[in-house]
Amino acid sequence: MAKNENQKLKLYYLYKLMLEKTDDEHGLTMPEIIDALDAKGVTAERKSIYRDFETLNDYTDIEIIKEQCGKQYYYHVGAKRFELAELKLLVDSVQSSKFITERKSSDLIKKITGLGSVHEANQLKRQVHVQGRIKTMNESIYYNVDEIHTAIAQNHSIIFQYMNWDVRGKMVPRTYPNGETKLYEISPWALSWDDENYYLIAFDHSSNTIKHYRVDKISGIRITDRPREGKKEFSNFDPAAYSKKNFGMFSGEEVKVHIRFPENFVGIFIDRFGKDIPIHKTKEDGFYETVVGVAVSEQFFGWITALGPQVTVTGPERVVDEYKKELKAILKNY
Repeated sequence: MAKNENQKLKLYYLYKLMLEKTDDEHGLTMPEIIDALDAKGVTAERKSIYRDFETLNDYTDIEIIKEQCGKQYYYHVGAKRFELAELKLLVDSVQSSKFITERKSSDLIKKITGLGSVHEANQLKRQVHVQGRIKTMNESIYYNVDEIHTAIAQNHSIIFQYMNWDVRGKMVPRTYPNGETKLYEISPWALSWDDENYYLIAFDHSSNTIKHYRVDKISGIRITDRPREGKKEFSNFDPAAYSKKNFGMFSGEEVKVHIRFPENFVGIFIDRFGKDIPIHKTKEDGFYETVVGVAVSEQFFGWITALGPQVTVTGPERVVDEYKKELKAILKNY
């Protein structure tokens, strides 16, 4: 590119230079700025750069700050689109997410790192260690999410295969008894994040009920030209409440369950069901009771069991009986 052509890009080069090379802890002197622009084939003098700084302050998302250190004046970016703490939070979230593959995590972190200066980039080379972390291996999940959002926006149903793991550790499609691959046609209404997995919450055409599907187990998704069904069922739908009552996103009949627990377990129940749940003191000193709507399932009973013997399901009676049967069935194996 000819030098006069480079001169037209002066403001762009200056903007890029200040974003990449400076931050709150690192600045550039005026001679360093002039030399850096000269390396790009751009000639500049102090007065013109001062005017350019004013332009950047007025018309871009950054602020150029002048600070004196000894006899030298340094210039650096003060306000950015993302603070370093925010970039660290984004990197940590990507790194620790089970939903994002290792390869995609690396790609995203490189892009996030590019939002900071070269000095901040070193602090963003972080490794978040999470106990038992298993990253998903399904790269197509990103495209599934995009297709689902598109279908929702277009108000169309979708068709897909639903996969299961086999004993060889491979994903295989669900089939009918005759061995034919099963196709699911549903109306997508929401995406939910639960237990570190993405779930599609949808209206099932065959059963006329609300169901959910793991997005990473969906394969061969395509959008139909048929309008979505289930508008009435989803008119007052609350995805957060749906996730709370379905333990591990395993469905079951929703029941108002009475649970008794010691005072030091209050936080556990608020964390799980929210701060608005009713909590009442029982006649037994130090114990409380709540009534919450849950989808009664083996996963719910497993959660209760894991809390220990001081946590008790006290009603309704049929749920208590079902829980007893579940415990007796487990004991038979020992």
